[in-house]
Amino acid sequence: TNKVFRFKARAWELIAREGIGYHDALGSDLWLHTRRGEVLRTVPRDNEAINECWLSDRDRYSHQGLSASDRATKPMIRKDGELIEVTWDEAIAFVADGLKKSGGDLGALVAPLASSEEGFLLAQILRALGSDAVDHRLRTLDFADGAPVAAFEMKVADIEKARAIALIGCNPRQEMPLLAHRIRTAWKAGAKVFAINPLDFDLNFDLAAKTIVTPAAMVDALLKLAKAVNDAGHLPESHDLAQLISGIQADDASRALFKALNDASAKVLILGECAAQHPQASVLRAAARFVAKHTGCAYDEVPSGANDVGLARAGAQPQGQGKNAAAMLAQPLKHLIVYQAGSQDTSSSPAFDAARSNASFCVYIGSYACNGVKRTAQAVLPIGLPPESDGTYVNVDGSVQTLAAGAKAPGDARPGWKVLRALGAALGVAGFDFTEFAQLRDLVAPKLHAGSAKPHAGKLAQRPVAAPSLARIATVPMYRVDQVLRRCPALQAHPLTGKAAVALNPEDALALGLAQDANAKVSGNGAEAVLPVVVTRTVPKGAAWIESTWPETRALPPMGAPLTVTRA
Repeated sequence: TNKVFRFKARAWELIAREGIGYHDALGSDLWLHTRRGEVLRTVPRDNEAINECWLSDRDRYSHQGLSASDRATKPMIRKDGELIEVTWDEAIAFVADGLKKSGGDLGALVAPLASSEEGFLLAQILRALGSDAVDHRLRTLDFADGAPVAAFEMKVADIEKARAIALIGCNPRQEMPLLAHRIRTAWKAGAKVFAINPLDFDLNFDLAAKTIVTPAAMVDALLKLAKAVNDAGHLPESHDLAQLISGIQADDASRALFKALNDASAKVLILGECAAQHPQASVLRAAARFVAKHTGCAYDEVPSGANDVGLARAGAQPQGQGKNAAAMLAQPLKHLIVYQAGSQDTSSSPAFDAARSNASFCVYIGSYACNGVKRTAQAVLPIGLPPESDGTYVNVDGSVQTLAAGAKAPGDARPGWKVLRALGAALGVAGFDFTEFAQLRDLVAPKLHAGSAKPHAGKLAQRPVAAPSLARIATVPMYRVDQVLRRCPALQAHPLTGKAAVALNPEDALALGLAQDANAKVSGNGAEAVLPVVVTRTVPKGAAWIESTWPETRALPPMGAPLTVTRA
C-alpha cells in the first residue's frame, strides 16, 4: 500500500534504524528502513506516551526529501563572485576568517528542526564573537512578551482523558495530527471541545461551541473570555492585560465557555500556531494563561517547530538584549548565519531575502543549495538532516530523545555538530575540544533536563484595530512546513497540500464581484499577487485566507495585515 516504497527493495535487504519525526514537536518514534545508508521506507515505532502505534503521513513519507536534486553535497566558498567547491579545511578557515571580522555585528537564524546540540554550539560561537542575536522562532511576529517556549502542562497522552478542551487559534489536525487523534479520543469519550479560531477548520471531531472570527476579532473574543473570568472575581497579574479588559464587556458565549471550563473535572486550553504566529500573540497568550490559571485548565502551547523546546533550553535564542528573529529581519545585521532555514520558513520571505542579500558576509550551513543560497551565500557548509546526524530533541511533553544517525548524508556533507565543532575550534572558542558526540551530549543534557523557564509577565502588544479592508489569515500547509517536506513529490501531490489561492467568505466574494475560480488581484504593503478565488464559509466575513510558503504568495504581508482584493 506504500506507493513511494513499492518495487524499491525487498524487505530482507533493509536495516531498521531508530528515528523520530521532526516535522512537528510531537517527536513521533519511528523506524527508518535503510539500504546502504539510504532511507527507503519509514514505519511507526511503538511508544504509548507519544505516538502509540501511529505515524502521521508527513513523518511517514518525508524521507523523499532526503534525496532532493538540490542537496548540498560539497563545501563551497565565493571567489571572484562565483561559488566554487573547496576542501572542508579551506571552507572552515574561510568562514572563520569572515566571522572574526564581524565585530559582534552578527546574527543567526536557526530552523527549528535543528538538534539541541547544534543550537547550543551555534549559540556558543555567536556569544564568543560578541553577539546574542540567535533565534529559532522564525515565524513569530510578536515578541512583546519574549515569546516564551515551554513544554505542555498536560501531556499529550493525558489529553484523551480531558473532559473539556478549548482550542485557541489551533487546527490540531494539521499542526500536530496525532494531537488531533488524542482530542478525538477524548471527544468520543464525551469530552466537550470548544474553539476560538480564525477559520472554521475541518476537524475530525465535533465542537460544542465555536467562535470563528477575523484575526483582530479573535483578540477581542479572547479578551471577552478573560473579562468573564475577571467578572467572577479574579484579577490579572499583568497590568497591561488588566487595562486591555477594563473596557471589554463579556458576552453570553464567553460566559458559557468560562462556565464549561470552570465546571469540568479535567481540562486543557491549547494555544495553536494561528495564535502563536498572530501579530498580537502576546495578548492572546496572556489572556489564555489568565483564563487557564483561574479555571484550573492546563495550558498547552503548540511549538511552531520540531525542536522549539530543545533549542530554547539549549540557549539558541537571545538570553539578554540580543535581537530576536523578527528584529533580525526588520533590521538586518552585516554578518548572518543561516542554519537549515529557507525564506519560506520565516515570517517574511521578502525580509529574509533582503537580509541575506544585503549582508556583507552570509554563511549558509544547511542541507539544500537552492538558487537563493547560491545567489546570496559567501560560503555553503553542507550538513546532514536529522535522520543523517546524531542529535537530541525535546518534544512537547519535555521528553528528551537522543538518537544516532540512521542514514548516510550525501557527498561530503557532515553532521551539523561536527561542522560547528570545527568552526568553533578554528575561531578559538573555549570548550570546543571534544571529539565524540557523547561528550557533547553530556555537556548539553543538563540544560535539556532542567525544564523550561517559567514565563514572566512581560509587556503586551497593542490591541488591534479592525481594518476597513480584508484582513489576511495566513496558515502554513501541513505538507509545506519545512524545506524537507516541500521537496517530497508524494506529499506535494496530496490534496491537503492544496495550491496558492485566496479564499473568501461568500458575502465578501459577492460584494467584490468575484466567483469561484475567478482570478483576483491581492495587494498589501506594496506587494501584489494574482490568485484564483475560492469561495467558502470556512472563512469569516472580513478576512481573506491565503496560505503561506507558496512562491506566488511569498511577497504578501503576514497574518492580520490589511489586504485589498479586486478583480484581476
